[in-house]
Amino acid sequence: MDVSVWARSDAECLPGRGYYYHPSKHSAGQPIVAGWAYSWLAGLELATNSWTAPVDARRLALGENPSAVAAGQIRGLLQLRLELGLQGPLFVFDGGYDCIRLALGLTRAPAQLLVRVRCNRPFHGDPPPRHRPGVGRPRRHGAKFARADPATWPMPDAVHTCADEQYGAVTVQLWHRLHAKAQQHDGHGSRGPRPDIPGTLVRLGVDRLPGRSRARRLCDCGGPGRPGHTPDPDLLWRAYTRCFGIERTFRFARQTLNWTLPRPRTPGQADRWTWLVLAAYTHFRVARLWRPISGCPGRNHCRRRG
Repeated sequence: MDVSVWARSDAECLPGRGYYYHPSKHSAGQPIVAGWAYSWLAGLELATNSWTAPVDARRLALGENPSAVAAGQIRGLLQLRLELGLQGPLFVFDGGYDCIRLALGLTRAPAQLLVRVRCNRPFHGDPPPRHRPGVGRPRRHGAKFARADPATWPMPDAVHTCADEQYGAVTVQLWHRLHAKAQQHDGHGSRGPRPDIPGTLVRLGVDRLPGRSRARRLCDCGGPGRPGHTPDPDLLWRAYTRCFGIERTFRFARQTLNWTLPRPRTPGQADRWTWLVLAAYTHFRVARLWRPISGCPGRNHCRRRG
């Protein structure tokens, strides 16, 4: 899942227009732009290609939290998958989403979440047992896991290594039962207890990145999974490296399908045009799967033969 902004900086009276982050356009020296923000939900393939399968796109209303909107989209998809008898999928998010807010919105949902977390966000383990029961408030946080300080890292619970043609030697480290202090929750500001949701912290290291010659740590991710379910480290790192394909989907929708070229006057018109673009993209994606029959003399011959 990711959010893409339809910039409408010149339409000051446009209904539902808000200010959102934009990596390339700036306003008053800040990376923000006025327009509509759309939350896209797309299916990924583990094969190396730049195609995705968009299944939903929803416009964010003013004041809506992207993580809450994403949770609602996921619940709608999970309900459809349960009716079809399919298993719970893995959802991958970039750093603009909050893993705690997503987990709260998907309580008891048959899904796994993989969210990229900031490099300066600390995590905590389970609190130690109390030596004097019944005296004082029990501790809620254990030893601090500061990802910028390797001295605070305990031994990983699982380590996965493999070799890849693009990334070279890949190392995946997993720490289970870690939680971060919640920043976005419904009880924020009420002085009530913060929700603590344990999850798995994943650290991914590679020898090289495509187009780069120097070694570089690729990402630190975390997120809660289904209770009693052990995440597959090989699936986690491959799914994360494929999630950037949605950026190519955005570029194709803008440059080829002219998603943001029209200037609709109402949000409803923009929503209908967005779904038309998704339908056109799906036709292109299905058409690329077609291959000529072996031994076919040419396109005209196939057209005559039906």
